Amino acid sequence: MRVAVGVDHGAFFVKQAVIDHIETLGHTVTDLGTFDDSSCDYPDVVQELAPKVASGEFDRGILLCGTGIGMSIAANKVKGVRAALCHDAFSARLTRQHNDSNILCMGGRVLGVGPMLDIVGIWLGEAFDGGRHQRRIDKVAQLETP
Repeated sequence: MRVAVGVDHGAFFVKQAVIDHIETLGHTVTDLGTFDDSSCDYPDVVQELAPKVASGEFDRGILLCGTGIGMSIAANKVKGVRAALCHDAFSARLTRQHNDSNILCMGGRVLGVGPMLDIVGIWLGEAFDGGRHQRRIDKVAQLETP
């Protein structure tokens, strides 16, 4: 699977651990920044990553900031993105099974590295269940078009 990772300064300190973990799981990772811990604006990181997930250039994306909230709000503004803010394994599993999320958002200042890596592994390993959930995903997609 092709996975893009983007972070702002609030989660820069965990980025490499997340990238290394994704690679050990056998996936290809592209680092879309930020590349140091200087203050930056999370919408710029989202603008770099989210359209590339929506277009299929990447199969999935992971966005990290201090809380994950800003990244998830901004990413869900991009048509075709279903970004999920997850801070536990149960949510990570269900957002893939039921919501077919294509971007995972987490907070570097909320989670420790260990739980974060567990969530990444679960989220990348789960498949979408389809069925009745696809009907709901289709209804969500209709909300993107006025």
